Amino acid sequence: MLPAVSDACAMLPGIQIDWVVEESFAEVPRWHPGVRRVVPVALRRWRKQLLQPQTRHEIRRFVQTLRQEQYDWVLDSQGLLKSALLSRMARGQRCGYDWHSIREPLASLAYQQRAAVSRQQHAVTRNRLLTANMLGYRIDSLPVDFGIAASAFPLPPVVLPSPYVVALHGTSRVDKEWAEEHWRQLIATLAQQGIHTLLPWGNQREQERASRLAQTSPFAQVLPSCRLAELAGVLQAASGVIGMDTGLMHIAAALDKPGIALYPVTAPALTGVMGNAQQPVQLVSLSGEASGDAVSVIRQLLACVATRPSPDVLV
Repeated sequence: MLPAVSDACAMLPGIQIDWVVEESFAEVPRWHPGVRRVVPVALRRWRKQLLQPQTRHEIRRFVQTLRQEQYDWVLDSQGLLKSALLSRMARGQRCGYDWHSIREPLASLAYQQRAAVSRQQHAVTRNRLLTANMLGYRIDSLPVDFGIAASAFPLPPVVLPSPYVVALHGTSRVDKEWAEEHWRQLIATLAQQGIHTLLPWGNQREQERASRLAQTSPFAQVLPSCRLAELAGVLQAASGVIGMDTGLMHIAAALDKPGIALYPVTAPALTGVMGNAQQPVQLVSLSGEASGDAVSVIRQLLACVATRPSPDVLV
């Protein structure tokens, strides 16, 4: 949705945008200068503790916060029953995809204004078109702009080597992962070029894998547990990035990082990484067999990194 926010700010100067977002990702919309207020929601946590008094208290407080404003538009870009329910809690004209365009058709019944947007288009484009349709402008002349590339992000409290590539080895499903043998080969090849590999992690499984990989080379380093903003800072200062089908790859693309995005079992056409339109060097998406050819992947990564000058970052 970040490019859609950039579009709206460009076409409707003075527009004020509030963003409802799952609490674990609440940092991301705060990075965009066009977002006035972020309203965290905890549906994932609440549904596990629905009968707890604290949960009911948090839900009441969320609804009160959401209803403080009378909005001109309440836009549901997610298109799910749960997001449609949240839209009904807000005060304003409810807008979303029509029955044929939405992920969960019943959700479209919650909207007062609906738009037809092909499901065969990339998710970024769908969100941009939906927003433009509802707010009354066209995006033909507007470049894709995530609006965060120029932001200054903090770094974690750790000494970072130079130069380095970030290896985003974690992902939500085991079948989306890259073989550890491939990661070891990558680390060794980068080390031969004097390039370090940084290994973030988000859970115990990923931490254990990162530790095993780091033991294979002095040029590999496991990062400490980081906030999203700190990971963005690490990505921003990187010479390049390689990783799996994960949200952090989208952040890397929004920060204009060159590198490789791997999709072993999913197709990137609809939800793959997309960078800012004005950047000549961007992330390359590889799917299917192409993503499993470690030698070819590493060669392409080195080519991406070689075409990118060392970043100068003010933090």
